Amino acid sequence: MNRTAVDSSQIKSIGYDEGTQMLEVEFRYSGSVYTYFDVPKSVYDEMMVSESVGKFFNAKVKGGGYKYEQQKRENKEGQQ
Repeated sequence: MNRTAVDSSQIKSIGYDEGTQMLEVEFRYSGSVYTYFDVPKSVYDEMMVSESVGKFFNAKVKGGGYKYEQQKRENKEGQQ
């Protein structure tokens, strides 16, 4: 999924797939990527234009109770 860079001290980039309602969030310092499931497009749209992406994420995505999973990160050799 393609992600868009955002202006946030916590979050580096955000992606969304409307067909599956999956939201992907990449965190700035850890580099971790989490996928959130069954997130309405309206939540994604609001987050992308919010004054504080991090505050919106904490309140509406984390606080929204969506199921999520952390993506496996590849090592330098391209193996998981």
